[in-house]
Amino acid sequence: MGTPVVTRAEVDSPGALAPAEGRPHVAVLVSLNFPDMTEHVAELVRRFTSNALAALTAAGASYDLIDSSVPGELAGALATGAAADALLILGGGDISAACYGGAAGPVANSYGVDEHADRGSLELFGAYQQAALPVLGICRGAQLINVAYGGSILPDIEAYELHRGGPGEPMFLDEKIEVLDDTRLARILGAGALTVRSGHHQAVDRVGEGLVVAARALDGIVEAIEDPARWVLGVQFHPEDDDGGDHELTRLTLALLAATR
Repeated sequence: MGTPVVTRAEVDSPGALAPAEGRPHVAVLVSLNFPDMTEHVAELVRRFTSNALAALTAAGASYDLIDSSVPGELAGALATGAAADALLILGGGDISAACYGGAAGPVANSYGVDEHADRGSLELFGAYQQAALPVLGICRGAQLINVAYGGSILPDIEAYELHRGGPGEPMFLDEKIEVLDDTRLARILGAGALTVRSGHHQAVDRVGEGLVVAARALDGIVEAIEDPARWVLGVQFHPEDDDGGDHELTRLTLALLAATR
């Protein structure tokens, strides 16, 4: 049996809107395919990406899906730079340690590393950052934002029980986090305790210069970061996992689109 392949047709929103004057247009960056992909992970990519795109459509936005696992698509996006009103970076494989000065060598539970996609994604984020356009990152997207600001990544969370399922268990679980007061995330989702969907073995380690922590897990692991000076927000959890409902995804999507105005 060959490696599973996720196609654009499997994730596109059936009612996707065409770009139009006065309608927010969002560039959505995701690697639909990456190394070490299993059919289970492929199904997660299909479901999570579909949900994120459907949320944009439901909120009245058009989008341009950029598959960073396709070199031609990534190159085309880099050539045009910040061509949309906002950037949404979705989850995926681990970021290459070479991108943030991490230790060389094998990492426990590592999967999906694609350094070419990482570096291109960081460059595209830089274009939106330079243009002062809003950016929302989810899971891998949050980690990419942190690396772009000079931060680092915790290679593997050894005491993982709060953040993902163990061997033989479902990868994703409900996780309790604390959204910090006086943050953009608190204004969007509310401050204090929040139950989210998580399934990660890596996380933000050293927070990048200019970023602040917006949420933490009960063990202190960073669950969200943001730039107080501009609309840049990254959440480690997965609001697009519909096993946890759509409350967070809807609010984050609407906040991203509101920032385009």
